[in-house]
Amino acid sequence: MRFDELPIPEQVLRGIAETGFSICTPIQEQTLPTTLKGIDIAGQAQTGTGKTAAFLISLFTRLLANEHPVGRPRALILAPTRELVIQIEADAKQLGAHCGFAVQAIYGGVDYMKQKNALLDGADIIVGTPGRLIDYLKQKIYSLKDIEVLVIDEADRMFDLGFIADLRFILRKLPPFEKRQNMMFSATLNPRVMELAYEFMNSPTRVSVTPETMTAERVEQLLFHCSRKEKFSLLLGLLRRDCMERTIIFMNTKREAEHLHNLLNANNFPCKVISGDVDQRRRMKILDNFKDGTLPILIATDVASRGLHIDGVSHVINYDLPQDCEDYVHRIGRTARAGAEGRAISLVDEDGAFFLEAIEDYIKTKIPTEWADDDLYVLDYVRTPRPKRVQDLKRDKPGAGRGNDKHARPAARPLKKTTAAFAKPAAAVPPAEGEVKKKPRRRSRKPKPAGDQTAVKATELV
Repeated sequence: MRFDELPIPEQVLRGIAETGFSICTPIQEQTLPTTLKGIDIAGQAQTGTGKTAAFLISLFTRLLANEHPVGRPRALILAPTRELVIQIEADAKQLGAHCGFAVQAIYGGVDYMKQKNALLDGADIIVGTPGRLIDYLKQKIYSLKDIEVLVIDEADRMFDLGFIADLRFILRKLPPFEKRQNMMFSATLNPRVMELAYEFMNSPTRVSVTPETMTAERVEQLLFHCSRKEKFSLLLGLLRRDCMERTIIFMNTKREAEHLHNLLNANNFPCKVISGDVDQRRRMKILDNFKDGTLPILIATDVASRGLHIDGVSHVINYDLPQDCEDYVHRIGRTARAGAEGRAISLVDEDGAFFLEAIEDYIKTKIPTEWADDDLYVLDYVRTPRPKRVQDLKRDKPGAGRGNDKHARPAARPLKKTTAAFAKPAAAVPPAEGEVKKKPRRRSRKPKPAGDQTAVKATELV
């Protein structure tokens, strides 16, 4: 189906044409005929198949049909992560370039007053994470009384990240669900998400596209079995053999990601790390360098597994196999986007082997296994020390353990020897002249019961 065959306004069609799209993806073909009529929908599709464009086109169409300036936000898009919010804002500005709507992203980690002033100036469409949205809402910086369209993206991730209480708080501030259009899109729609949909949506139509294959069709999956000590030498061999131009390497923990970052840079593979502790401005700079090709390798935790749309990612490497099956789907979905092809390689060690069976059951397919030859392992590489843990850093501070560090354990206090315990008994002091010496008070004894006295006399008689 072509976009011009649907009842889409001319302004939106111009934005779609400028992005280079003309034919609908499967999720767009099944959802747009319903959402363009104003019907609520809950859509499930593979990551990278055009869910964002599907709800943005419907959102712009509804706002243009009911165009009337109100001075307050008319559409609200909720997303779980900052990266996803930034991506949705960029897509909205591109697709709605000729619609004349003001789009504003609201998320934490950046200038607080700048976003506050942008809301005060007026925004037609707000894209944000729940936390900061609630902060501005409680300060009455903006109002949700005129919201006509609500979009919840990656709703299952809202539950995983603990945003469900904040999400319900925002939804209760909106107009009644029958007075607005509601759309929910996610790669997975579990029973918890559908319960939320039936509570805050107006009898949504559920649409699922190819649920029997959870991963994208153009992703070539492959795994290598290796020990934990051999993982980095195998990774170096794969990087040198396959000449990976733009690669994302996923890790489970920030500490291991930093260690891998030091190892790769020491062995002439430039890379940067993105994790939850990285400052938002620095994170955006790293992503921009990765998008324009100046940075060939990006190391990331699961903070980057969703919402990042980066063209030309040739390889995704699971250095650590994720413990959550859904995270595996989202990780490898960073490649082979918008009809392109990509490759996903997983390195399975002793710990990752425990999660492999559950992942294969979830994606309903067996991941092909390749056994690495001895020549693929690189043994003569530069080694770097492993980053210290927080506890080790505190222990190694100057003065730690001697009372100079507030984190150090205080030293035990020496026992004080009391002189009274070891002193000789004092000699008796005779009373002074004229002083009457007091007699010690004798303790009175209780009289014995009558029965006991009788028993004693009887014994004496015998």
